[in-house]
Amino acid sequence: MIRSLALWLAVFLTLSPALAQAPADVRVALDTAAGRIVIAVHADKAPVTAANFLAYVDQKRLDGTVFYRGVGAADYGFVQGGAQNDPKRIRPPIKHEPTSQTGLTHDEGALSMARYAPGSATGDFFIVLGKMPAMDAQPDAPGDNQGFAVFAHVVEGMDVVKTILAAPKSATAGEGVMKGQMLEAPVKILTARRVPR
Repeated sequence: MIRSLALWLAVFLTLSPALAQAPADVRVALDTAAGRIVIAVHADKAPVTAANFLAYVDQKRLDGTVFYRGVGAADYGFVQGGAQNDPKRIRPPIKHEPTSQTGLTHDEGALSMARYAPGSATGDFFIVLGKMPAMDAQPDAPGDNQGFAVFAHVVEGMDVVKTILAAPKSATAGEGVMKGQMLEAPVKILTARRVPR
């Protein structure tokens, strides 16, 4: 009994430094014209996508951008914002990290990268309200089944996200699937900064 307890303790002490060194989520505050949204960026689970987003934050490339799109209503849908392909703001596209690889999903408060083809994401992202499993990777589905890359979750300010989603949409702005989804008055992202946990 004592020997097995000593062995268990030795294993625990060996593992605990590794557990303590696991990277923690990085907190980022998006201060918007509608209020503050605080997110936890999952640098350990989605390292490529998280590093890209944090580079936009650290280089102040999101300051002065806007949330410009809202899809859905009330507690279900998403809002989209970011660099909008502004050549002065965007960084090179990044490798796609599907949810089947990261284990993250498009659930309440998830932040995910907007993209066209896999590997084309740059500086636009969206925040999910409700659960949207259809946006996760679908390995058995035909065609582009890689879904979108989740990299963070909202930890404070979902009320602000809901306010943005509820904002009036333009009936004429936007092209293709985005027609009727563009906010009449885009909501400015004043600053995006790392904040202590």
